[in-house]
Amino acid sequence: MNPVLSEAQIKETVKKFIDHIKNNSGSITHEENWGLKKLKYVIQNKKTGFYYLLEFQADGKIINDLEVEFKRDERIIRWQTIRLDKFSLEYAERRKKKLNTNNKEK
Repeated sequence: MNPVLSEAQIKETVKKFIDHIKNNSGSITHEENWGLKKLKYVIQNKKTGFYYLLEFQADGKIINDLEVEFKRDERIIRWQTIRLDKFSLEYAERRKKKLNTNNKEK
């Protein structure tokens, strides 16, 4: 997302897309705010951006609608939609468990 957004604007943007997924019979399985990071290359004259990870399950038909919403929202500067295979799903589950145990230890 655009690096000039406030914390409230970031939350509002994420909520918009979570609501879009849920309104189309999808469910959010995991979400992570990665924060402000340096971009690999300049996008729209910006060198940094807010990264946010959303893992969800939904019918494949909503992907096109979701990507149209990403294109329309000027707060989103880049996105990537990936379908996870069974090995990726297993890795994601292990990663979530590891994150949960690390958060509990803190």
